Amino acid sequence: MTDTITSAALIINTKSRTGQAQFDATCQAMQSLDFPVDARAVPDPARLEDELRDALSKKPDLVILGGGDGTISGLVDLLVGQDVILGVLPLGTANSFARTLGIPLDIPGAVEVLRTGAPRRIDLGMIDNDYFANCAAMGISPQIAQTVPHGLKKMFGRVGYLAWASYQFTRFKPFTLIVGEGPTAERLRVVEVRISNGPYHGGTELVDAAAVDSGEIVVQAVVGHVKRRLVKNWAASFFRHKARHEDTRDFHGKSLRIDTEPRLPISIDGEVLAKTPVTAKVAAGIIRVMAPVVQ
Repeated sequence: MTDTITSAALIINTKSRTGQAQFDATCQAMQSLDFPVDARAVPDPARLEDELRDALSKKPDLVILGGGDGTISGLVDLLVGQDVILGVLPLGTANSFARTLGIPLDIPGAVEVLRTGAPRRIDLGMIDNDYFANCAAMGISPQIAQTVPHGLKKMFGRVGYLAWASYQFTRFKPFTLIVGEGPTAERLRVVEVRISNGPYHGGTELVDAAAVDSGEIVVQAVVGHVKRRLVKNWAASFFRHKARHEDTRDFHGKSLRIDTEPRLPISIDGEVLAKTPVTAKVAAGIIRVMAPVVQ
Protein backbone atom coordinates (compact mmCIF):
# COMPACT_ATOMS: atom_id res chain seq x y z
CA MET A 1 0.00 0.00 0.00
CA THR A 2 1.06 3.59 -0.38
CA ASP A 3 1.68 5.76 2.64
CA THR A 4 -1.28 7.98 1.80
CA ILE A 5 -3.96 7.53 4.46
CA THR A 6 -7.51 7.65 3.09
CA SER A 7 -9.36 5.90 5.93
CA ALA A 8 -8.81 4.89 9.53
CA ALA A 9 -10.42 2.91 12.33
CA LEU A 10 -10.14 3.88 16.00
CA ILE A 11 -10.56 1.33 18.80
CA ILE A 12 -10.44 2.73 22.34
CA ASN A 13 -10.60 0.69 25.53
CA THR A 14 -12.93 2.87 27.62
CA LYS A 15 -13.09 0.65 30.71
CA SER A 16 -11.08 3.06 32.88
CA ARG A 17 -12.62 5.79 35.05
CA THR A 18 -11.87 8.40 32.41
CA GLY A 19 -12.40 6.19 29.36
CA GLN A 20 -15.48 7.88 27.91
CA ALA A 21 -14.03 11.35 28.45
CA GLN A 22 -10.83 10.25 26.67
CA PHE A 23 -12.88 8.92 23.77
CA ASP A 24 -14.80 12.19 23.45
CA ALA A 25 -11.58 14.23 23.59
CA THR A 26 -9.98 11.99 20.96
CA CYS A 27 -12.91 12.34 18.57
CA GLN A 28 -12.72 16.11 19.01
CA ALA A 29 -8.97 16.16 18.30
CA MET A 30 -9.34 13.92 15.25
CA GLN A 31 -11.49 16.46 13.48
CA SER A 32 -8.17 17.92 12.29
CA LEU A 33 -7.32 14.77 10.31
CA ASP A 34 -7.70 14.73 6.54
CA PHE A 35 -9.38 11.31 6.41
CA PRO A 36 -12.50 9.77 7.96
CA VAL A 37 -12.17 7.75 11.16
CA ASP A 38 -14.46 4.87 12.12
CA ALA A 39 -14.38 5.55 15.90
CA ARG A 40 -15.42 2.83 18.36
CA ALA A 41 -15.58 3.13 22.15
CA VAL A 42 -15.32 -0.33 23.75
CA PRO A 43 -16.16 -0.40 27.50
CA ASP A 44 -15.88 -4.21 27.72
CA PRO A 45 -12.28 -5.40 27.10
CA ALA A 46 -13.63 -8.83 26.10
CA ARG A 47 -15.15 -7.13 23.03
CA LEU A 48 -11.93 -5.46 21.82
CA GLU A 49 -10.81 -8.27 19.51
CA ASP A 50 -14.25 -8.60 17.89
CA GLU A 51 -14.44 -4.85 17.33
CA LEU A 52 -10.96 -4.81 15.80
CA ARG A 53 -11.75 -7.74 13.50
CA ASP A 54 -14.89 -5.96 12.32
CA ALA A 55 -12.96 -2.74 11.74
CA LEU A 56 -10.26 -4.61 9.78
CA SER A 57 -12.89 -6.20 7.54
CA LYS A 58 -13.53 -2.71 6.13
CA LYS A 59 -9.88 -2.48 4.98
CA PRO A 60 -8.76 0.81 6.60
CA ASP A 61 -5.29 2.14 5.83
CA LEU A 62 -4.66 2.99 9.49
CA VAL A 63 -5.82 1.27 12.70
CA ILE A 64 -5.50 3.45 15.82
CA LEU A 65 -5.45 1.61 19.15
CA GLY A 66 -6.24 3.68 22.23
CA GLY A 67 -5.36 2.35 25.67
CA GLY A 68 -2.40 1.23 27.73
CA ASP A 69 0.45 -1.09 26.81
CA GLY A 70 -1.66 -4.13 27.67
CA THR A 71 -4.41 -3.10 25.26
CA ILE A 72 -1.95 -2.59 22.42
CA SER A 73 -0.10 -5.87 23.05
CA GLY A 74 -3.38 -7.76 23.36
CA LEU A 75 -4.53 -6.58 19.93
CA VAL A 76 -1.32 -6.33 17.94
CA ASP A 77 -1.44 -10.04 16.99
CA LEU A 78 -4.47 -9.29 14.83
CA LEU A 79 -2.52 -6.71 12.82
CA VAL A 80 0.33 -9.07 11.86
CA GLY A 81 0.03 -9.94 8.19
CA GLN A 82 -2.54 -7.20 7.54
CA ASP A 83 -1.91 -4.45 4.99
CA VAL A 84 -2.43 -1.76 7.61
CA ILE A 85 -0.47 0.83 9.60
CA LEU A 86 -0.75 0.89 13.41
CA GLY A 87 -1.52 4.18 15.13
CA VAL A 88 -0.90 4.51 18.87
CA LEU A 89 -3.01 6.62 21.20
CA PRO A 90 -1.39 6.34 24.67
CA LEU A 91 -4.18 6.31 27.27
CA GLY A 92 -2.64 4.06 29.90
CA THR A 93 -0.54 4.65 33.01
CA ALA A 94 2.99 3.80 31.84
CA ASN A 95 2.62 4.10 28.04
CA SER A 96 6.03 2.50 27.55
CA PHE A 97 5.46 1.62 23.88
CA ALA A 98 4.52 5.20 23.01
CA ARG A 99 7.57 6.50 24.90
CA THR A 100 9.80 4.16 22.89
CA LEU A 101 8.38 5.50 19.63
CA GLY A 102 8.62 9.14 20.73
CA ILE A 103 4.86 9.64 20.58
CA PRO A 104 3.56 12.45 22.84
CA LEU A 105 1.56 11.21 25.83
CA ASP A 106 -1.24 13.77 25.47
CA ILE A 107 -4.18 13.27 23.12
CA PRO A 108 -3.61 16.34 20.89
CA GLY A 109 0.08 15.49 20.54
CA ALA A 110 -0.58 11.84 19.68
CA VAL A 111 -3.22 12.83 17.12
CA GLU A 112 -0.77 15.28 15.57
CA VAL A 113 1.60 12.35 14.96
CA LEU A 114 -1.23 10.60 13.10
CA ARG A 115 -1.60 13.71 10.94
CA THR A 116 2.04 14.57 10.28
CA GLY A 117 4.03 11.42 11.08
CA ALA A 118 5.36 8.70 8.80
CA PRO A 119 5.08 4.91 8.88
CA ARG A 120 8.04 3.20 10.54
CA ARG A 121 8.71 -0.52 10.24
CA ILE A 122 9.39 -2.09 13.65
CA ASP A 123 9.92 -5.42 15.40
CA LEU A 124 7.57 -7.17 17.76
CA GLY A 125 8.66 -9.39 20.60
CA MET A 126 7.28 -12.91 21.00
CA ILE A 127 6.78 -15.20 23.96
CA ASP A 128 6.45 -18.58 22.25
CA ASN A 129 3.81 -17.74 19.59
CA ASP A 130 2.29 -14.69 21.30
CA TYR A 131 3.34 -11.30 19.90
CA PHE A 132 3.91 -8.37 22.23
CA ALA A 133 4.75 -4.73 21.64
CA ASN A 134 7.08 -3.70 24.42
CA CYS A 135 8.18 -5.77 27.41
CA ALA A 136 7.50 -8.99 29.27
CA ALA A 137 8.65 -9.52 32.85
CA MET A 138 9.24 -12.12 35.55
CA GLY A 139 9.39 -11.26 39.22
CA ILE A 140 7.44 -8.66 41.15
CA SER A 141 5.46 -7.32 38.14
CA PRO A 142 3.43 -10.48 37.40
CA GLN A 143 3.05 -11.11 41.14
CA ILE A 144 1.36 -7.72 41.47
CA ALA A 145 -0.74 -8.23 38.34
CA GLN A 146 -1.94 -11.65 39.50
CA THR A 147 -2.93 -10.58 42.99
CA VAL A 148 -4.20 -6.99 42.72
CA PRO A 149 -7.84 -6.86 43.90
CA HIS A 150 -10.36 -6.28 41.13
CA GLY A 151 -11.35 -2.63 40.90
CA LEU A 152 -8.59 -1.36 43.24
CA LYS A 153 -6.97 0.86 40.61
CA LYS A 154 -10.32 2.12 39.37
CA MET A 155 -11.46 3.00 42.90
CA PHE A 156 -8.24 4.43 44.36
CA GLY A 157 -6.15 5.26 41.28
CA ARG A 158 -2.39 5.06 41.17
CA VAL A 159 -2.01 5.53 44.94
CA GLY A 160 -4.01 2.38 45.64
CA TYR A 161 -2.05 0.43 43.06
CA LEU A 162 1.31 1.57 44.51
CA ALA A 163 0.19 0.62 48.00
CA TRP A 164 -0.67 -2.89 46.79
CA ALA A 165 2.65 -3.13 44.95
CA SER A 166 4.50 -2.19 48.14
CA TYR A 167 2.65 -4.89 50.07
CA GLN A 168 3.50 -7.53 47.45
CA PHE A 169 7.14 -6.49 47.50
CA THR A 170 7.36 -7.61 51.13
CA ARG A 171 6.20 -11.09 50.04
CA PHE A 172 8.40 -11.36 46.95
CA LYS A 173 11.47 -13.66 46.82
CA PRO A 174 14.51 -13.79 44.49
CA PHE A 175 14.63 -16.73 42.05
CA THR A 176 16.94 -18.57 39.64
CA LEU A 177 17.00 -17.66 35.94
CA ILE A 178 18.21 -20.18 33.34
CA VAL A 179 19.09 -18.84 29.87
CA GLY A 180 19.73 -21.43 27.17
CA GLU A 181 19.61 -25.22 27.29
CA GLY A 182 21.92 -28.09 28.05
CA PRO A 183 25.50 -27.75 29.29
CA THR A 184 25.91 -24.22 27.90
CA ALA A 185 22.91 -22.82 29.80
CA GLU A 186 23.65 -19.96 32.20
CA ARG A 187 22.16 -19.92 35.69
CA LEU A 188 21.85 -16.70 37.69
CA ARG A 189 20.24 -15.74 40.97
CA VAL A 190 18.05 -12.74 40.11
CA VAL A 191 15.39 -10.39 41.48
CA GLU A 192 13.80 -9.41 38.15
CA VAL A 193 13.89 -10.37 34.47
CA ARG A 194 12.81 -8.11 31.59
CA ILE A 195 12.25 -9.46 28.08
CA SER A 196 12.40 -6.30 26.04
CA ASN A 197 11.56 -5.10 22.55
CA GLY A 198 12.10 -1.51 23.70
CA PRO A 199 13.92 0.33 26.50
CA TYR A 200 10.92 1.32 28.66
CA HIS A 201 9.25 -0.78 31.33
CA GLY A 202 6.66 0.67 33.67
CA GLY A 203 7.24 4.07 32.06
CA THR A 204 10.93 4.11 33.09
CA GLU A 205 13.86 3.55 30.74
CA LEU A 206 15.38 0.34 32.08
CA VAL A 207 16.80 -1.65 29.16
CA ASP A 208 19.06 0.74 27.26
CA ALA A 209 20.17 -1.91 24.77
CA ALA A 210 16.67 -2.75 23.51
CA ALA A 211 15.19 -1.08 20.43
CA VAL A 212 12.09 -1.68 18.32
CA ASP A 213 14.10 -1.95 15.11
CA SER A 214 17.22 -3.84 16.26
CA GLY A 215 16.18 -7.28 14.98
CA GLU A 216 17.00 -8.76 18.41
CA ILE A 217 15.21 -9.47 21.66
CA VAL A 218 16.99 -8.44 24.87
CA VAL A 219 16.64 -10.39 28.10
CA GLN A 220 17.86 -8.29 31.02
CA ALA A 221 18.36 -9.83 34.44
CA VAL A 222 18.71 -7.81 37.62
CA VAL A 223 21.20 -10.03 39.42
CA GLY A 224 21.20 -10.50 43.18
CA HIS A 225 20.19 -12.55 46.21
CA VAL A 226 18.46 -9.72 48.05
CA LYS A 227 15.49 -7.52 47.09
CA ARG A 228 17.26 -4.25 47.73
CA ARG A 229 19.17 -4.81 44.47
CA LEU A 230 15.89 -4.31 42.62
CA VAL A 231 15.09 -1.12 44.56
CA LYS A 232 18.57 0.20 43.78
CA ASN A 233 18.21 -0.62 40.07
CA TRP A 234 14.80 0.99 39.72
CA ALA A 235 15.93 4.14 41.56
CA ALA A 236 19.15 4.44 39.53
CA SER A 237 17.18 3.94 36.31
CA PHE A 238 14.60 6.55 37.26
CA PHE A 239 17.35 9.13 37.84
CA ARG A 240 19.38 7.91 34.82
CA HIS A 241 22.36 7.22 37.10
CA LYS A 242 25.20 5.05 35.80
CA ALA A 243 24.65 2.68 38.74
CA ARG A 244 21.65 1.26 36.85
CA HIS A 245 24.11 -0.96 34.91
CA GLU A 246 25.95 -2.33 37.95
CA ASP A 247 23.55 -5.16 38.79
CA THR A 248 22.26 -6.18 35.34
CA ARG A 249 23.18 -8.82 32.75
CA ASP A 250 21.91 -8.50 29.17
CA PHE A 251 21.39 -11.42 26.79
CA HIS A 252 20.80 -10.63 23.10
CA GLY A 253 19.52 -12.81 20.30
CA LYS A 254 16.81 -13.63 17.80
CA SER A 255 15.62 -16.51 20.00
CA LEU A 256 16.44 -17.30 23.64
CA ARG A 257 15.16 -20.20 25.74
CA ILE A 258 14.26 -19.08 29.27
CA ASP A 259 13.35 -21.04 32.39
CA THR A 260 13.20 -20.31 36.12
CA GLU A 261 13.38 -22.12 39.44
CA PRO A 262 10.71 -22.17 40.66
CA ARG A 263 8.47 -21.94 37.58
CA LEU A 264 7.04 -18.43 37.42
CA PRO A 265 4.27 -16.49 35.67
CA ILE A 266 5.20 -13.93 33.00
CA SER A 267 3.45 -10.60 32.56
CA ILE A 268 3.35 -9.36 28.97
CA ASP A 269 2.92 -5.58 28.89
CA GLY A 270 1.12 -5.78 32.22
CA GLU A 271 -1.07 -8.84 31.61
CA VAL A 272 -0.14 -12.28 33.03
CA LEU A 273 -0.31 -14.49 29.94
CA ALA A 274 2.45 -17.11 30.17
CA LYS A 275 4.55 -19.23 32.50
CA THR A 276 8.14 -20.45 32.32
CA PRO A 277 9.72 -22.18 30.48
CA VAL A 278 9.28 -20.15 27.28
CA THR A 279 11.16 -19.14 24.16
CA ALA A 280 11.60 -15.37 23.78
CA LYS A 281 11.92 -14.34 20.13
CA VAL A 282 11.89 -11.31 17.86
CA ALA A 283 9.66 -10.88 14.82
CA ALA A 284 11.87 -8.44 12.92
CA GLY A 285 10.21 -5.63 10.97
CA ILE A 286 6.85 -7.34 11.07
CA ILE A 287 4.53 -4.29 11.34
CA ARG A 288 4.47 -0.59 10.48
CA VAL A 289 3.53 2.06 13.01
CA MET A 290 2.84 5.78 12.57
CA ALA A 291 5.69 7.58 14.31
CA PRO A 292 7.01 11.13 14.55
CA VAL A 293 9.24 12.24 11.71
CA VAL A 294 12.83 12.54 12.96
CA GLN A 295 14.30 15.91 11.97
